[in-house]
Amino acid sequence: MRIGIDVGGTNTDAVLLDGRQVLAAVKTSTTADVTSGIVAAIAGLQEQRPFDPADVRAVMIGTTHFINALVEARRLAPTAALRLSLPAGASLPPMVDWPGRLIEAVSGRGYLVHGGHEFDGRHIAELDEAEVRKAAADMGQAGVRSVAITSVFSPVNAEFEARAAEIVAAELPDAAISLSSEIGRIGLLERENATIINAALRELAAHIVDGLASSVSGAGITAPLYLSQNDGTLMDVDFARRYPVATFASGPTNSMRGAAVLSGLDTCAVVDVGGTTSDVGVLRHGFPREATTDVTVAGIRTNFRMPDVLSIGIGGGSRVREGAVGPDSVGPDSVGYELTSRALVFGGDTLTATDIAVAAGRAEIGDPSLVAHLDRGLVEAALRRIADDVADVVERMRTSAEPLPVVAVGGGSVLLPDELAGAGEVRRPDHYAVANAIGAAIAQIGGEVDRVYAVEPGRRDAVVDAAKQEAVDRAVAAGASPSTVQIVDFDEVPIPYLPGNATRIRAKAVGELQLTDAKGR
Repeated sequence: MRIGIDVGGTNTDAVLLDGRQVLAAVKTSTTADVTSGIVAAIAGLQEQRPFDPADVRAVMIGTTHFINALVEARRLAPTAALRLSLPAGASLPPMVDWPGRLIEAVSGRGYLVHGGHEFDGRHIAELDEAEVRKAAADMGQAGVRSVAITSVFSPVNAEFEARAAEIVAAELPDAAISLSSEIGRIGLLERENATIINAALRELAAHIVDGLASSVSGAGITAPLYLSQNDGTLMDVDFARRYPVATFASGPTNSMRGAAVLSGLDTCAVVDVGGTTSDVGVLRHGFPREATTDVTVAGIRTNFRMPDVLSIGIGGGSRVREGAVGPDSVGPDSVGYELTSRALVFGGDTLTATDIAVAAGRAEIGDPSLVAHLDRGLVEAALRRIADDVADVVERMRTSAEPLPVVAVGGGSVLLPDELAGAGEVRRPDHYAVANAIGAAIAQIGGEVDRVYAVEPGRRDAVVDAAKQEAVDRAVAAGASPSTVQIVDFDEVPIPYLPGNATRIRAKAVGELQLTDAKGR
């Protein structure tokens, strides 16, 4: 058995699975401290289907803690960015395109020193260790507690980042250090941005992961704890402490993976309607289609692994404002986790999308008599507006003329009609309301390689095989069962403007989590 938990802005969902069979599923309100909501969710599972905590092999959690902290610019550590790039790469300093409030929130400081590589691994300049020591000393005087180190083309050769990290660690033994070669992809500024974000979240990550672990152990569960990553795979708690940025899109990713399992479709559009937003993504071969362009997070351009997701402010908690004829607007603002106190059906004073669904007979929540007075025209017009907005987003996510099946999941999907304009039938599989928790529970372990290779004539097959094998090795090292690992995604893009038959190769391998029971079997 395994437990999957997904913490959203409105609800915390939890499921108990035996293999792929759902034994119990609960939906509780997310709490301000989040961890007490997780405790309540696990208690709800125990109440619905009593189980021996020792029989649980693993607990998987998808959390919004870290993305929320960045968006709200709170609980971020004083952070410095050290870029190894001189004499090149000096025209745009670190954090040049960041919103001012986030630079202030991380007490952002930037340092440029000599170093870096060409795309083929040749040195731009030798690493100046004295410059690194001088920068580290200044960081210490400024009270920096976390350092992001970025070197030009470090995904090709990370030797300078590793050496700079040793020097900084010697000068600042208590500082957390993040290396861009372990976080982002090709593209200096975007990779550096992702690394600075990760560094700023390191202190919070240690605190949050410890809180999650204690909430699980408090329920008597001694099984290992895993967190969901942006690409639909898992990471253990030690990895989560080092790379909190890898959890940013775990919510919509879990929903999409859960939709694939529940619907039996491995290629489809998934509409996840939660309490605050509707997230629309596309599954390819059972995994979310990844964004191929830079992803902007809280106003910052980044290039780490993120799913291609479009979000709109429509959910079960969306506020509905009445106009002269029909609804003036549905969303984007939401009552969030206060739904059970502010919605009309719960005796509140705010008209929400949930009230519209109850009035239309699509949901049985709260007291239907409290929305019996709503004008029928208003209810129908609100549902039409929701359907049209979602259909528009689904259409924008299509990349070919081929029909794309639509699977609706999330508790708020009762707001959607049985058919969407231009997309046809909307499928709602069993347990659709907790698809995100199911996606977390069935997640696998992955490994990825994304690098520029100089491919010599006649050597292409050997280079490709080596890249794929490295991706497989990384998945196994992360905890995947070796016999189950396979390549699920592969890209090979020649880069004609660079010499030496330069080719960017990306390989992703995925396998089943290697589980043991409480007795180590």
